[in-house]
Amino acid sequence: MAKLWRRFRGFLARRIHYRVTRAGVLFTLALALVAFAAIVSANNLIFLILAAMMATLLISDLVSRLCLAGLELDLETPEHIPARRSVPARLYVRNHKWLIPSFSIRVEPLRASALETEVYFPLVPPASTLEEGVRVRFPRRGAYRENGFAFTTSFPFGFLEKVARVTLRREVVVYPPLDPQPGFSELLAGVSGEIETHYRGLGRDFYRIRPYEAFESARHVDWKASAHTGALQIREFAREQEQSVEIFLDRNIEPAQDAWFEHAVACCAFLAWRLSEQGIAIHFRSNGYLFRQPEDGDIYTILKYLALVYPQRIRGTEVPHDETSFQIVFTPSPRTFLDSGWAHARLLSPDVLPAPAPGPESSGPADRA
Repeated sequence: MAKLWRRFRGFLARRIHYRVTRAGVLFTLALALVAFAAIVSANNLIFLILAAMMATLLISDLVSRLCLAGLELDLETPEHIPARRSVPARLYVRNHKWLIPSFSIRVEPLRASALETEVYFPLVPPASTLEEGVRVRFPRRGAYRENGFAFTTSFPFGFLEKVARVTLRREVVVYPPLDPQPGFSELLAGVSGEIETHYRGLGRDFYRIRPYEAFESARHVDWKASAHTGALQIREFAREQEQSVEIFLDRNIEPAQDAWFEHAVACCAFLAWRLSEQGIAIHFRSNGYLFRQPEDGDIYTILKYLALVYPQRIRGTEVPHDETSFQIVFTPSPRTFLDSGWAHARLLSPDVLPAPAPGPESSGPADRA
């Protein structure tokens, strides 16, 4: 019995916030008028009516507290979540009370919540769990360790709306946005064309017919095309070597360049995602970090690193890992990389990849503490 009493007392101990509804304001005015009439007239019947109205308020408060007591919330999100994209999730509401159901429960998102809209449960039976499909959206990349929600009910009479806040403490890693931003699609098209040009050569798959160059083997001469044009023409084939792209993200950023760094991270994630979809192997590097996809894992490992990466002052510049791969470098200091052996790389600096105007969704990653 003592254990049951402690559990019941714990159910009622949740901090409740009140919102007075329009019906509550009207009922309070009526209560004040009845109280004034009872005092002035000293009529026992009016006092009985006053007592009944006050008892109604007390019962309303107790019943609504019982409705909010013993409720537990859980949110099940997908394993892979990009920022700024609405993704499906599952919301669970559990009623731990054994005998008492909860009526007219609304789950509302607070300011720190990823939940897009509120969810309404007309009835949560005792000792049961209800689930509802919802949509969540995270504005920025990073690790989200808290999500704020509120249980709300105005049952039974609607005089007061009672709010019990709930905080889910569960880490959710949100990737950078993968949807194309202004200029990203054009950049991807240009990079794809440069990769194709970089990897053309001799192999088994026919690529094109082009003019003969000095010291090339005569066995690849296309004599029919040469007779037609009057000059030697070569049959060129695609290389058999697997295409790979080396992406380097420079974290050596000045404090004034934080906005550009966030934009570079988003562009880096977009390029890595799209190139991976095309079946191109990616060697991702960033000041001491090296990951080879698909040898070391899938593309989601790169996206997780980009979700949590932050600027860091580092001395020195690294040299290319693979001279034969196509190289893309995100850096605010292109001259430093040119002097370190990245002469053939595609350098994306603030001049080439300017950052957009900062907004609420591009101000930086979520809490990393």
